[in-house]
Amino acid sequence: MKNNDKPTIFVTRRWPVEAEAALSQYFNPTFNTSDTPLSATEMAAGFASHDAIAPTVSDKIGADVINAGAKSSGRLIANFGVGVNHIDLEAAAKAGIVVSNTPGVLTDATADLTMALILMLSRRAGEGERELRSGSWEGWRPTHLMGRALQGKTLGIVGMGRIGKAVAHRAALGFGMNVVFHNRSKVTERFGYSARQQDEVEDVCRKADIISLHCAASPETFHVMNTERLALMKKDAYLINTARGDVVDETALARALSENRIGGAGLDVFQGEPVISSALLEAPNTVLLPHLGSATVETRTAMGLKVVENARAFFAGQPLIDPV
Repeated sequence: MKNNDKPTIFVTRRWPVEAEAALSQYFNPTFNTSDTPLSATEMAAGFASHDAIAPTVSDKIGADVINAGAKSSGRLIANFGVGVNHIDLEAAAKAGIVVSNTPGVLTDATADLTMALILMLSRRAGEGERELRSGSWEGWRPTHLMGRALQGKTLGIVGMGRIGKAVAHRAALGFGMNVVFHNRSKVTERFGYSARQQDEVEDVCRKADIISLHCAASPETFHVMNTERLALMKKDAYLINTARGDVVDETALARALSENRIGGAGLDVFQGEPVISSALLEAPNTVLLPHLGSATVETRTAMGLKVVENARAFFAGQPLIDPV
């Protein structure tokens, strides 16, 4: 520790006020007051001069950053977010650095945004707003921007974890949709609606009118939606991604959209964010959002408080609440 009272934590981006106040109560934090992305060199220096680092899912925490902390006093990576594919977990394990994350608290916010993307695509809301703002709307008419009803349609979920189940619940009970899903392990839970597990992702692709991705980013799920699986989708089906950008082959998706081989796509996450490929930006029938899945005051505050809880447990010599 760098002083006799509180452990020090290097925070890579600003947090909601309440979460920052809670962190300051128990720790000596150093905040990135400019709230701009930090370079690997800056993060390495920050970790090396603090007892812990609290990165976000947009920060690349590679071996260089981890080793810089390990060689000094860095002992904990308290991640602000659920996904950890931006952290070199192997390097952290070798260096004896512990990693935590913030699961659970962002389930409802992400599920709500997933439904928003589904509704925007099915009701062509994005197109309608752009038309109105451009001044080209000619008034109501019976055949104008006709979308599709959700009731009776089949929602296909890839990854039936907390968020996948929350989306299925909303779709089935709120909108009368049928649900099929693929999960890497058998799901034995009984739902209050019909949800049929499929053996393969390909089965979901063939059967669903809307496919929503909720799998974690890993080597096994990298480009889980690729050229071959996109080709299995119905011609009018939609693809939704509020998981991680790595799970979609964006080049293949842009091509499928441009060639009208699928109905549309709603994306909240991207592989190279904040840089978005021009092919996706130019593709038709898309709704593209700037990673808003957990972006509510309540959720982002809860995420920060989760970081605080994990850090407090660690520095008290107790097991992490959310170990990775």
